[in-house]
Amino acid sequence: MKGYIVLETGEIFEGELTRDQKHVHGEIVFFTGMTGYQEVMTDPSFKGQMVVFTYPLIGNYGVNAVDNESRSSQAAALIVHKLSDEGYHYDSKDNLTTSCAKAGIPLLTGVDTRAIVKRIREKGDMRAILTTDLKEVDFELIPNLADQDVVADVSVTKPRQLGSGDTHIVVMDYGYKKSIIDHLLDLDCKVTIMPFHSTFEEVEALKPDGVMLSNGPGNPKRLVHLLPSIKKLAMTFPTMGICLGHQLLALAFGADTEKLRFGHRGANQPVIDCMTNKVYMTSQNHSYVVKEDSLIQTGFSPKFMNINDSSIEGLIHNEWAVMTLQFHPEAHPGPSDSAHYFNDFMQMVHKKGREKTYA
Repeated sequence: MKGYIVLETGEIFEGELTRDQKHVHGEIVFFTGMTGYQEVMTDPSFKGQMVVFTYPLIGNYGVNAVDNESRSSQAAALIVHKLSDEGYHYDSKDNLTTSCAKAGIPLLTGVDTRAIVKRIREKGDMRAILTTDLKEVDFELIPNLADQDVVADVSVTKPRQLGSGDTHIVVMDYGYKKSIIDHLLDLDCKVTIMPFHSTFEEVEALKPDGVMLSNGPGNPKRLVHLLPSIKKLAMTFPTMGICLGHQLLALAFGADTEKLRFGHRGANQPVIDCMTNKVYMTSQNHSYVVKEDSLIQTGFSPKFMNINDSSIEGLIHNEWAVMTLQFHPEAHPGPSDSAHYFNDFMQMVHKKGREKTYA
């Protein structure tokens, strides 16, 4: 049946819905990867977002049984130009149409995705409605994603333990990707996943060797009530933050964040290491960045910068054992250039003589 994407600016784009679907709404964003639609639809960082794929052909390798990034669907809708009804890959268990139907994710095809992306690049990420009836469109009833507490919708509700290694890492779950946990398990870690609102005392009682703050959706400033606990954790245990975790650590030490006009989403973002001048191609998915001029007196120094727009992509603390990455070193989907930063975190965890860290 006919479906319509209505942008907050009033522009309308027509396509075909793959199944009967009531109208949904969310923040409309675009993703530049040629692959990765399965990971996108199950990535908690896309909670509340309608994703436009810039690559024109989507679905041609199907959906497999192992690449989901969480246990349930996350994206509000997928919007593609041309949909492949068959998955031509030996691991494929389903086609994208069937997979979206099972997950309850609206899939709109035959859309002029290039035109939508041009609008987003001009006007920025914005609210949008997917509907079959243009008479139902009313943006006054739709809140901005920046004002919503979406982390509570994707975090675990009770602790979960995986692995049995000698190194114990606590992951603060703001919407973690499964591939992050997989990397830690591959490094022979015991991993305890904790709800996002867990207190310092609850984490300390677990006696971890290190703490990781995960990725997740939404505006980091919606979690300001957690910042004192986050700072105390980072001053007590070797700590690494990824994506939203990176932003929260910066805020906890007194820095500031701001929203990009349109975020970084895809597997082709070039990042430079400010200390080595080495360039990495990275996988990213975020709307917010740390403001460089707000780092004064936080103890943080920029470690990575985005080559395209000079935004901060990672930090290193000058006193405490804290490192952060705005990009995804697990890169799933995406290049594996920066996967070794998991090893760097483990070296930081195992490093001796850090009396201040355990003071």
